[in-house]
Amino acid sequence: MKHTRLVRLAALLFLTAALHASYAAEPANVTADEALARLKAGNERFVTGKLIHPNVGTDRRAEVAKGQNPFAIIVGCSDSRVGPEVVFDQGLGDIFVIRTAGNVVDDVALGSIEYAADHFGVPVILVLGHTRCGAVSAAVAGGQAPGHVASVVEKIKPAVDETKGKPGDAVDNAVRANVRHVVNQLRNATPILSALVKSGKLRVVGACYDLDTARVDLLE
Repeated sequence: MKHTRLVRLAALLFLTAALHASYAAEPANVTADEALARLKAGNERFVTGKLIHPNVGTDRRAEVAKGQNPFAIIVGCSDSRVGPEVVFDQGLGDIFVIRTAGNVVDDVALGSIEYAADHFGVPVILVLGHTRCGAVSAAVAGGQAPGHVASVVEKIKPAVDETKGKPGDAVDNAVRANVRHVVNQLRNATPILSALVKSGKLRVVGACYDLDTARVDLLE
């Protein structure tokens, strides 16, 4: 029995070491400004139709099979028209993407973000909303959302309440407010993200993607 316990303990330690090794990667080695510049340049290529589709060949596949070191974390909406790898013209291993309807962040999404920020030293998180977002539209419309959609709408409701009655398009106003709320949530998420932000190792910014122009604009 004692021998069996020792074998199990050894196996557990081996598995833990193996997982740690698989998670380990060199830091992205770019600043937040440099990471944002890469995203802006990629979006400009998408807008103008001058895509280069970087880092998608067989050499890149072999490289990232050994580990990853993404240079940015994108927290975006699940909308099929707003794929971050596409709108920023990025390839395998370039960006760490978390997508939920309305780009809302629950505990599971937050844990995923913390993992990338902590393990890979990613210098920037970009929260990406978009025009005519269906999840935000549902929150603006009000009423009882079906099933678990209600949990998404509930997350967005504070942004709707904040912008209610303000000039301009109600959905667009709420989209931008919702992005800002998520940015604030991430900046203050303890213990990992808030510490990285305070130390200057991590920046959290918001942005909005325009479905008509394909352009991503950073929010103040």
